[in-house]
Amino acid sequence: MLALINIIFLTIFAGRLCEEQFCSVDNDARLCKENENIDHRRSSLYVKETNERYEKYLVAIRNAEQNHEECNNTKHECFKSVIARDLRPFREKGVSEEMIEAARTRGTFYQIIKGKLYREKDCMFPARCAGIEHFLLKIVGNLSDMDLVINTRDYPQSSEYFGNAMPIFSFSKTPQYYDIMYPAWAFWEGGPAISLYPRGLGRWDQHRKSLNKASLEIPWEKKESRGFFRGSRTNSERDNLILLSRNKPHLVDAQYTKNQAWKSNEDTLHATPASEVSLESHCTYKYLFNFRGVAASFRYKHLFLCRSLVFHVGDEWMEFYYYAMKPWIHYIPVPKNADQKELEDLIEFARNNDDLSKKIAHRGRDFIWNNLRMSDVTYFWKQLLKSYGKLVVYEPVLKKDLINIKKE
Repeated sequence: MLALINIIFLTIFAGRLCEEQFCSVDNDARLCKENENIDHRRSSLYVKETNERYEKYLVAIRNAEQNHEECNNTKHECFKSVIARDLRPFREKGVSEEMIEAARTRGTFYQIIKGKLYREKDCMFPARCAGIEHFLLKIVGNLSDMDLVINTRDYPQSSEYFGNAMPIFSFSKTPQYYDIMYPAWAFWEGGPAISLYPRGLGRWDQHRKSLNKASLEIPWEKKESRGFFRGSRTNSERDNLILLSRNKPHLVDAQYTKNQAWKSNEDTLHATPASEVSLESHCTYKYLFNFRGVAASFRYKHLFLCRSLVFHVGDEWMEFYYYAMKPWIHYIPVPKNADQKELEDLIEFARNNDDLSKKIAHRGRDFIWNNLRMSDVTYFWKQLLKSYGKLVVYEPVLKKDLINIKKE
């Protein structure tokens, strides 16, 4: 009996030593070897089960990587196809004065005449107009005379379901719209205003620096292995992530903040509104969720600069630079109707494939950092309006009721 107890004790003790990787020459080598084999089988089963569970994601990444060629905007190649695609509806007949007049009620009317910029007196959103004019004033001297209707609303204006294409410039759209995309005003000013950014989100050049600094102070290995989202309830696509956060806070910290339409806690799914957080504080987390608002999300480009993995929800609403960014290469795509189980699976996939998650996160960051500089935004504006100007089929004449916009 005593001998049997000794054998059991030695087996357990030796196994524990083996598990802790402290097997020495004094331990029972046979017991250690058997224990190592058990651990190896367990590990192999875990890896196999994990890979089978996430096979669809791994296959999507492999396929994306096989077919991907990273663009390099040093030769301004990344976004030029967007200009060609958006102007295609106007190539056959050109842009006529009648088309401009029909579109004028849908946006703010501008003229470029003899290298000077003019605008109608009233602008629905003055800060947004200022954000647009910052770039126009940089390039106006190199452009032909033209009339422009620039939409400063969130929503595009020329739907394929309601008549012919109208030459209206908008910052965001879905494939169902003819609008010509331009870089959003928020690259300079006029972005959404919250308590932390009371004058509105803007100055992309400054955010690039501050976010890069924050990302270097919190490298990947020091980030929390959780998802993160803060934002108001502008649409219900965000609800399931909020609910998942309440059910499994170890996976994701997602909470609603107030917006201008907030009336009670019912507008934040029966919870007290969370405090707003700075863009830099997002860098604390490995996984950052991006949802559209009314149209495309202004925060999207900022999230990548954290060197965190971006989970981008939905694929309909676009800005001009989205087309060059690829799912599974630069970010993790999430269906807009994803339920809590699918959201949980995606986060667990990222957590269980840390090296892969880090690689995608860094590719996304490098794309934005290298290809979406302020100079790239200015150049896109220049090429867009040069191409558009070639389609104008009449000689614009300066309207007497416009004001001359000048550099401050």
